[in-house]
Amino acid sequence: MTIEQEIARRRTFGIISHPDAGKTTLTEKLLLFGGAIQKAGAVKSSKIKDHARSDWMEIEKQRGISVATSVMGFTYSGVKINLLDTPGHQDFAEDTYRTLTAVDSVIMVIDCVKGVESQTEKLMEVCRMRNTPVICFINKLDREGQDPFDLLDEIEEKLSIKVRPLSWPISMGKTFKGVYSLYEKSLHLFTASKTVVEEGIEISDIQSKDLDNLVGEKNAEQLRADVELIEGVYPDFSLEEYAAGHVAPVFFGSAVNNFGVKELLDTFIRIAPLPQPRATNVRIVAPDESKFTGFVFKIHANMDPKHRNRIAFVRVCSGCFERGSNYYHVRQAKSYRFSNATAFLAQDRETIDEAWPGDIVGIYDTGNLKIGDSLTEGEKLMYSGIPSFSPEIFKEVVNRDAMKSKQLEKGLLQLMEEGVAQLFTFDVGKRKVIGTVGALQFEVIQFRLLHEYGATMEFLPQQIYKACWISSADERKLDEFVQSKLRHIARDKDGKLVFMAESKAWLQMVQDNFPDIKFHYTSEFRD
Repeated sequence: MTIEQEIARRRTFGIISHPDAGKTTLTEKLLLFGGAIQKAGAVKSSKIKDHARSDWMEIEKQRGISVATSVMGFTYSGVKINLLDTPGHQDFAEDTYRTLTAVDSVIMVIDCVKGVESQTEKLMEVCRMRNTPVICFINKLDREGQDPFDLLDEIEEKLSIKVRPLSWPISMGKTFKGVYSLYEKSLHLFTASKTVVEEGIEISDIQSKDLDNLVGEKNAEQLRADVELIEGVYPDFSLEEYAAGHVAPVFFGSAVNNFGVKELLDTFIRIAPLPQPRATNVRIVAPDESKFTGFVFKIHANMDPKHRNRIAFVRVCSGCFERGSNYYHVRQAKSYRFSNATAFLAQDRETIDEAWPGDIVGIYDTGNLKIGDSLTEGEKLMYSGIPSFSPEIFKEVVNRDAMKSKQLEKGLLQLMEEGVAQLFTFDVGKRKVIGTVGALQFEVIQFRLLHEYGATMEFLPQQIYKACWISSADERKLDEFVQSKLRHIARDKDGKLVFMAESKAWLQMVQDNFPDIKFHYTSEFRD
């Protein structure tokens, strides 16, 4: 195939939602319909043997939540789909935000009972920063939920985006009958827990008595009234408006019952955008350019506990990635040969010889790659838009097994390289403090250090308000400041100077007293 043909058959998207909206369940069913797995896993109970394929880490199985982005690729109806299932919990928002830089579109899952929740609003803000196209899937129609029109109004109001329903529910909860596809003009009848999905029943005219016979006279009349109102209130679906991120098509279904998922997938491969051009610090890179470029958006250590491997996730942006080729590492200004390249189905991997724009490639790495790094065939360009975040909670690392100090050091280094937390080492006393955006991250770090590295440790709370990266145009002034505040000076994992402020008022006073020192509230991943 030509590069244009390869691009035309690829769709790369992320699934996002507030926790417990059914995001990982929807991911499982998409994999099921795509033929990537034979049996969908449960995501709730640690007693259930078949866990969700995307929740493959041991702590995810025990807690029933996603704590890391999973990358899954499969083919459906001749289309290569790259699916990224992100954590819904706000404590792991950093991983989700960075993952959204690697996708071309998003499916947002909304619980029909709870409606739009706080984390959904934050995720939508990230999508809006890049005008990422969004499809809404309103889930759990088998439960008694909010009125569908109220849900649409809530989405428009809270997420500040226009909506256009492409399917419509016929009742919900115990009386849920199914979904009418406004896009395909067909009816899909609901059967709980079905494993085989029949083709929809074509209803070219919803005024037909056939509809009454299928869903009952009362439900048929309500559907006719709803469709008339939809067609009168909402403009026709515009592919251009969707692609520009201005309107969100809406689907209804019940992921746990496999219902509405196939219709979503069938429409998605038809309307979702192909791999898109991407901005760099030099120029816009088009996907159909002949030379390979890509960037690292995620790093994960110990995906295979039996092998202490470290894998960098690379989004291919242009050209063709070829295994065994030498590529230019822009930050380090040197070339590396990447002989091991893999494609993913969660933690399952297979070696690949080539990858095209939109694909996600796993590269085995010994520590040369960082989140935000760009790889090219020699051009000195850096992809932009990898967000970084200031920690909000700080705790000191205390080693409880002196015999495992090396394991603790290695574990901390590798886990911090994944970008889920930040490590600060004080100049005085060499105390190690970890900063995160959520308390649950500490539990995950402690669990992984023990089970993946054999390191026993605990955390002690710290009275730290803000970690500020410091710089100055005058090196002498910077040295004087460091010496005067030595007890509060630490270094991040890259050796950059950081001022650890104990309170907001004290930080303001220090800033006023040292006007030549710049205090930075975010740490950039690139040097």
